[in-house]
Formats: sequence, C-alpha cells, structure tokens
Amino acid sequence: PPPFKPAASVLQIMEGPMAHAAEVYWGSVSTVVDKDGIHENFPKDDEEWEAVWAAGLTIGESGNLLMMGDRAKDDGEWMRLSAALVDVGMEATAAGEAKNPEKVLEVGERVYNVCTECHMKYIPEEE
Repeated sequence: PPPFKPAASVLQIMEGPMAHAAEVYWGSVSTVVDKDGIHENFPKDDEEWEAVWAAGLTIGESGNLLMMGDRAKDDGEWMRLSAALVDVGMEATAAGEAKNPEKVLEVGERVYNVCTECHMKYIPEEE
C-alpha cells in the first residue's frame, strides 16, 4: 500500500482547508467603488502577503489530496480537474510570493474557474 493514510473525506477537504484558503485568497485583493471614491484593498505587510502565499499553497496541495485513494471519483475528469487545481494553486502561491495584487486578482479568477468547472460536474443539483 502507499505510504500515506487519507484521513479526511472530499467534503471535509472542501469545507475545511480548501474553503478557508479560497476565502483568504479571494478576499486578499479587491477594489470597491462607492460614493466616497475608489478603495483598493491588498495586503499591507509581509505577514498579510504570507497568508496569501499560504492560501495558494493550500489550494494547490488540496488538488493533490483530491487525487489520493478513494477520494478520486474517476480516472478522467476528476484527475484532470484535480491536477488543474494543483497548477492554479501553484500560480496563486507565486502571485502571493511576488506580492503582486494584479496577479492575485488574475489568478483568483482562474482558481474560481477550476473550482466551478469541477463543482458543475461533481456536485449534484439540489432538487
């Protein structure tokens, strides 16, 4: 057997580390326009940028967790989308490490697109 022991379900990974990392990543950079003008939100110091970097890393590694053992739903699309999550997570990690707000926004959209594509295929519609 492989030298690892998966302990969490797919749902636990999604609702735990993945959801928290995505919230941190997507919330780290934003632009709000209101009656008082334009307000830019982005990490202000090394500690806040480290949180963005760590969120990207967690997103990427979550893709690896989804490919392990019984978590893999199939050998086709599930594996392709999980690998895409690894790739985009590593891009997110690099954007955080570079402390580049524009790149965080750009990669954040791609993270969203990978997540949405997978959810559209693997999360059944509520009836």
